[in-house]
Amino acid sequence: MTELEIPSVMPKIISFLSSLLNRVAESNDLNKKLMIHQKISVFHGLTRPNIPIQNYLERIFKYANCSPSCLIVAYVYLDRFTKKQPSFSINFFNVHRLLITSVMVAAKFMDDIYYNNAYYAKVGGISTIEMNFLEVDFLFGLGFHLNVTPSTFQAYYAHIQREMLLIQPLNFVDSSLSLEKSLKAHLCFNEDESSSHQNQQQLAL
Repeated sequence: MTELEIPSVMPKIISFLSSLLNRVAESNDLNKKLMIHQKISVFHGLTRPNIPIQNYLERIFKYANCSPSCLIVAYVYLDRFTKKQPSFSINFFNVHRLLITSVMVAAKFMDDIYYNNAYYAKVGGISTIEMNFLEVDFLFGLGFHLNVTPSTFQAYYAHIQREMLLIQPLNFVDSSLSLEKSLKAHLCFNEDESSSHQNQQQLAL
């Protein structure tokens, strides 16, 4: 059994990623200057979904039946997606669609067995047609860069582990990421696949 398969581990990772995305989305929604220049995409809904990010991510993980590794890979994909599109920022109008799409793409790439788009659409609470559009847009946004090497995977997972150790219940404490930066950004790695050393960079959303 790998560490990710330990029952107590995934709820903590889901909680951490949800908290991080929630803070990023909240910060970007409050940053009116950023919203003025923000790129509107197919991921943006007309209204803000009522379901909290953590509940939504828990629902995806429960019903999508993807491997635990998929959430880490989905996090890598989200990082790559926003890095390739500087004018795009994660907020409460697009984060839910980004999550269901990134997990679906990760499951298709990582797992031997996965569901079709209609099933993921049902899990995500959107139509199959919309799910299809989101998948295509996400893939082009990634530049079809889907491969995640073991070193990149371990680098992201190690970062998540470090940050979880620095988080007290409902509060961020001082860490290598300042509170201001952690509200506006999530970690982006310089993915130099030819080197075992991973340099950390900050990606402003």
